[in-house]
Amino acid sequence: MKRRIWMLGSLGLALGLGIPLAIGGGEALAQLRALPAAVWFAALGMIGLAWNANAIRLRLLLGGIARPMGQAQAVATVMATEFAICASPAGAGGPVTLVMLLKRHGLSAAQGVAVYAIDQLMDMLFFVTALVAMGLYWVLVPASAHAAWQFAPLATLLGTGLLVVALMRRFHRAALLGALFVLRKLRVSRRRRRRFVRAVAEFRGGLKLIAGFSRGRLLGVYAVCVLHWLLRFSVMFVVVRGLGLHVGWAWTFLVQMVSLTVGQFTFLPGGSGGAELSATALLTPQLGATAAAAAVLAWRFATYHWYLIAGAPVFALQAGRRRSGVARVVPVSAQSR
Repeated sequence: MKRRIWMLGSLGLALGLGIPLAIGGGEALAQLRALPAAVWFAALGMIGLAWNANAIRLRLLLGGIARPMGQAQAVATVMATEFAICASPAGAGGPVTLVMLLKRHGLSAAQGVAVYAIDQLMDMLFFVTALVAMGLYWVLVPASAHAAWQFAPLATLLGTGLLVVALMRRFHRAALLGALFVLRKLRVSRRRRRRFVRAVAEFRGGLKLIAGFSRGRLLGVYAVCVLHWLLRFSVMFVVVRGLGLHVGWAWTFLVQMVSLTVGQFTFLPGGSGGAELSATALLTPQLGATAAAAAVLAWRFATYHWYLIAGAPVFALQAGRRRSGVARVVPVSAQSR
């Protein structure tokens, strides 16, 4: 298993670096070396601020559920989770890592899954809002109408996801019965079916607990969610400006959305290969092949390779902690909320 992960990681790294260089050539490296140091510091600083914003979001979600978490511990949890997302195919290691770390902090596995689910819902809400806003902009500005080809399918997918979640919340009983019917048809043992039912019940309990938060707290969670994504998705814009070129922020936002979505279909860690190829292809008409390749290499370093470099020691430290020093689940009364 470890060998397979290393092979996938090596393949992803080779494709991630090789594709932009094949498109931009050696001149892309020359432009990359000429990128001012201030741009690198700005890009990495924005990532650091994004990690802190995500840490604040995590602390707000955990308030009233687990023991209070300090900002440093929250940042470490976020960095370890982001490392696991970037190091595993399709980001599958992210939720597992987060649930494990939250369990050590005092949450049950189901509550940890619930926290992760709410976190993902906030992300989806942000992207739907942003895509709708950009869609209206492109309708009002005919010169950018061509971007609708990328906007429409993404908005449809995200909107469908929110609809499914809303329907699941309302018709959870029917969905649970349907899932049990499928498990019976697949000849899953009764013991495992019972464990599945208990996990779903605990998951719903965790969701209800978080949904009981005040509107102010939920708005605060969404506000730092927006701040996180605005920081992270502004890195490409800063890099392009650092190269002395001009392109709209909305376009760089869409380029990153499309590229990261395409990258998921490669099933390689961090979406390597697909993300670089699609981003370079979308930026080339505006920037030229050489500048586009340089911008993509700098963008991916800040938003992917840096996550691996900075997150690896944090992940090793967090995952290597002894379980003996971990407190048991602490029940929290309703008044603490």
